[in-house]
Amino acid sequence: MNITIAQFETISLYVCVSGLILYMIFIMYKMASESNAGRFGTLAIFGSLGLGIFAFVIKEVLTLVLDV
Repeated sequence: MNITIAQFETISLYVCVSGLILYMIFIMYKMASESNAGRFGTLAIFGSLGLGIFAFVIKEVLTLVLDV
């Protein structure tokens, strides 16, 4: 099985960024629980910091849908 550099880069991007996203979610959860943020504080943490994750996912979906 021969894999091209472009295929390797694409697979690496999705695997590594997915791992970083999961780690960021863990950090947000840990930060909310250690600071005793409560419901509203936890929502604020996940809402504000999770917005970057959401933007990355939307960008990837739009790239696939629009074939750019």
